[in-house]
Amino acid sequence: MNWESPLRLWLLLGVLALVVAYLVMQRGRSRYAVRFTNLRLLDRVAPERPAWRRHVPAGLFLAMLALLVVGFARPSAEVRVPRERATVMVAVDVSTSMLATDVEPDRLAAAKQAARRFVDGLPDEFNVGLVAFAGSAAVLVPPGTDREALEEGIGRLAEGVTGVQGTAIGEAINTSLGAVKGLDSEAAKEPPPARIILLSDGANTSGMDPMEAAAEAVTAKVPVHAISFGTPSGFVDRGGRPVQVPVDGQTLRAVADETGGMFHEASTSDELRAVYDDIGSSVGYRTERQDVSARFIGLGLIFAMGAAAGSMRWFSRLP
Repeated sequence: MNWESPLRLWLLLGVLALVVAYLVMQRGRSRYAVRFTNLRLLDRVAPERPAWRRHVPAGLFLAMLALLVVGFARPSAEVRVPRERATVMVAVDVSTSMLATDVEPDRLAAAKQAARRFVDGLPDEFNVGLVAFAGSAAVLVPPGTDREALEEGIGRLAEGVTGVQGTAIGEAINTSLGAVKGLDSEAAKEPPPARIILLSDGANTSGMDPMEAAAEAVTAKVPVHAISFGTPSGFVDRGGRPVQVPVDGQTLRAVADETGGMFHEASTSDELRAVYDDIGSSVGYRTERQDVSARFIGLGLIFAMGAAAGSMRWFSRLP
């Protein structure tokens, strides 16, 4: 937390002095009460009440003063606020290795389910597009606000997967960047911030160098959030024989680190949904520094009303 007027916090010493003065006064009051000679008469004219009651209004009043001083110092803090606009490109690996059943029902089906849930959770104002990649990459749905088209595009991710080999991670990033730049050129005002959400289960095997594509993403100020999905024990059937397709996230991690994005690993459908939820919370919100003095002042006023209510209820007077 930062302070616009930190010197004003020295006023807290005045509040501390009041606390000390109150404690000293209470100690003197206790000594005076002990010197009262007729204790029976005291019980009649002043029935015994819980001792803590008389301290509550004073405590709340002093806390109120401290909170008002803090608010007077104009504190500010980083606050998460919803984004009004953003462009999100969802890139999904559709190579044959994504048919491995180490994740139920298979990697691609689980990825489609999680992608649908992720897209449904994004604000309607966000431009969302879809890229499919294997040995090459293609835009299935250009970025826009048409969620029905996006839903249909996610449903088409499995078409033609059989026999498609290769994982072109660099091409997927480059194609996604092209879609983002195309949308930005059409925008009449300043383009919204963009993100690429890339899911794959393997290392790059064809096409453009992923780190070269990552460098272009850095230039375009588009972070790539990468998801490594699968387990080391995945198998697919190729020509009647099982072929192991273990997950490999090394390239994805390097891309995410280079572009300032997040890298996640998921080996189950539940983990993948949690990853998308985490990414969604970061994509849908931004962090900005805001003045939070009103919070302390408001809390101080609540304490003041509590002190007044307690004093009138128990002692028929204001503190």
